[in-house]
Amino acid sequence: MDWIRRFIIFNDKRHPSEMGPSEVAAFLTHLAVDRRVAPSTQSQAKSAILFLYRVVLNAQLPWLDDVVAAKQARRLPVVLTVSEVRTLLEQLHGSVGLLCALLYGTGARLLEGLRLRVKDVEFSRREVLIRNGKGGKDRVTVLPENLILPLQQQIAKARALHQRDLLEGFGSVWLPAALEVKYPTMPKHWGWQWVFPSAVRSADPRTGKVHRHHLNEASVQKAMSQAAKRMGMVKPCSPHILRHSFATHLLQSGYDIRTVQELLGHSDVSTTMIYTHVLNRGGRGVRSPFDQM
Repeated sequence: MDWIRRFIIFNDKRHPSEMGPSEVAAFLTHLAVDRRVAPSTQSQAKSAILFLYRVVLNAQLPWLDDVVAAKQARRLPVVLTVSEVRTLLEQLHGSVGLLCALLYGTGARLLEGLRLRVKDVEFSRREVLIRNGKGGKDRVTVLPENLILPLQQQIAKARALHQRDLLEGFGSVWLPAALEVKYPTMPKHWGWQWVFPSAVRSADPRTGKVHRHHLNEASVQKAMSQAAKRMGMVKPCSPHILRHSFATHLLQSGYDIRTVQELLGHSDVSTTMIYTHVLNRGGRGVRSPFDQM
């Protein structure tokens, strides 16, 4: 709604039904040329306006060939050292601390870790199955030995919480792909419960059913930000930095890039190649002549 409001104000508060592709193209071009917004920001604005026309006004816009696309800047990921990761994780406690350790230990994204189900943790094979990751893909990643006992304790706490919910007439969980319709009893099955459940139950805004959701992603982000502040870290710190650090530290340990690509779930190895730039010392590993003086 904010982007639609900006679009209308940009066009002198004309009603969207009175405007068309030329006005949309002019606004998006203005964002890229005059405002110099990031490509993702321009894409978000475009999606909002197309939603307005296609869904709200039921109008079809032709492909906007005249739109000047914002330039995609190639940026290297921020990576923590091993000692920085250790210090950061020591500042975190409880379920949030364990989740962050799991993100670093498996290379999972934040939502992938939050949406982890009990059935997808394979202790005997030392594997974690990431379901419906980015692009709707599944993948298998490593389960660190040092996290086996803490994860087992976390799952035991989640089970006790689930048992209490069942006794109180609740205990169901949200299921993907309309599985609840096909298997009505499946939402209460233990294997489908979250590994990191929320402390409180809440109503699903779409169905009104009361479930116990997983931890809130904003809580994890806030906890990491505060932990970084306490340790005096100057690098921008978010849960995703743990994934970057996971990939870089694997490469530093001598693992081949194809293995890292598979663990991260990248479709193309060129995406994983960005971490090789982080490994370079002095640009591309060149020793400066100043160091020879």
